[in-house]
Amino acid sequence: MKVVAHRGYSGRYPENTMLAFQKAEEARADEIELDVQLTKDGTVVVIHDEVVDRTTDGTGSVRGYTFKELEKLDASQLCRGTCPVQRIPSFEEYCEWATQAHLTTNIELKTGLVYYQDIEKKTIAILEKYDLLGRVMFSSFNHLSLVETKRIAPQVPVGALIGKTGVVNAGFYCQKYGFEFYHPSFDSLDDNSVAELKAHHIGMNVWTVDGMRELEQLASWNVDGVITNYCTVCRQYLDGAK
Repeated sequence: MKVVAHRGYSGRYPENTMLAFQKAEEARADEIELDVQLTKDGTVVVIHDEVVDRTTDGTGSVRGYTFKELEKLDASQLCRGTCPVQRIPSFEEYCEWATQAHLTTNIELKTGLVYYQDIEKKTIAILEKYDLLGRVMFSSFNHLSLVETKRIAPQVPVGALIGKTGVVNAGFYCQKYGFEFYHPSFDSLDDNSVAELKAHHIGMNVWTVDGMRELEQLASWNVDGVITNYCTVCRQYLDGAK
């Protein structure tokens, strides 16, 4: 079962920053989950919310800023006073770092509320530049983005992100549309839904799991990955369970 660092090591460090990614690697995460959006001038950037208010000292929508303007914001607001000032990274900065990091990346396309024009194409072009297509997967709540990703780069696996209620017959659904993975909330799974997914040979990366009860259950189901805010705790549990 892979340890997938949710927005980096977000339980202790500012989410979706280079510091959080570096600390996730130090904590021996297997994979980093991050979110990408587009700026006003078309730069692919790493940030979760469509607005900057929660995670930075700025206000307004990501798409309302140029990248140079975004770089001026402090992205360490969730850990104010406990870590150095952090910046919103470009996806290219992340990829340059990832070429030397010993982990894979789950890229969430944030196209559910804002459908950024050509974000799939732009993101894939950066991955190609850094020769990272073989070390990534894509996920999204907007499954049309996954279809578009498959059209451009059919060799890259994708995961259908689903809200907390889940989807009945998710394995059949994912298999029908060529999605190799299903990314549900832990609360939406039970023995029957897991069995149905396995019957259709669909992998599972489950979000967002930080408790021991949930970890034990996922281990018993033998899912592919656990998406967690606290990758050290998850790594220690899995190492001890071997």
